[in-house]
Amino acid sequence: MIKNKEELLFYLKQDKIALMLYENEKKPRPFYDEVWKFQIALRKAEYAVNCKNGILYLPYKLMRKIVFHWWSVKCGFSIPLNVFGPGLSIAHYGTIVVNSNAKIGKNCRMQEGVNIGASGNEKAPQIGNNVFIGSGAKIIGDIVIADDIAIGAGAVVVKSFMEPGITIAGNPAKKISENSSKIFICDRLD
Repeated sequence: MIKNKEELLFYLKQDKIALMLYENEKKPRPFYDEVWKFQIALRKAEYAVNCKNGILYLPYKLMRKIVFHWWSVKCGFSIPLNVFGPGLSIAHYGTIVVNSNAKIGKNCRMQEGVNIGASGNEKAPQIGNNVFIGSGAKIIGDIVIADDIAIGAGAVVVKSFMEPGITIAGNPAKKISENSSKIFICDRLD
């Protein structure tokens, strides 16, 4: 959770590096990169909500929330504030739904069509650091996902996976290999 201006700048720097998966990439581009613009709006809205208190900051907070909402609708994302750690990388715009009770660690890379949701008791997944989430994956309920896990495309994860550095896939998800998420995520983050 962003608590000051320095953390805002750190989160933005880490998100930018994470979006540039390979060192030779010129991405994110300042123009035509909707995902990067969404992530900037997300982090600035988090900063405004968490750090700018008092009646004088109400117009600023409202403006940041409006910009964030606009980019959320444009990209098809339903991602609440203060859920993702630094180094978020959304590979493509398209439908992504995340419950506000979920907590996702640093350096998470997601594809389109992901749903991270709560079960009937409103308890949502707690996802570790350096996790890759493939296209169309559904992660539902009061579960824990360990660090360095790769979640395959179309996986339906409804139970906890505490062993770090594995790949899970299927419906319901199960361990399919000892390969970690390292090949899917950026290795240049702090």
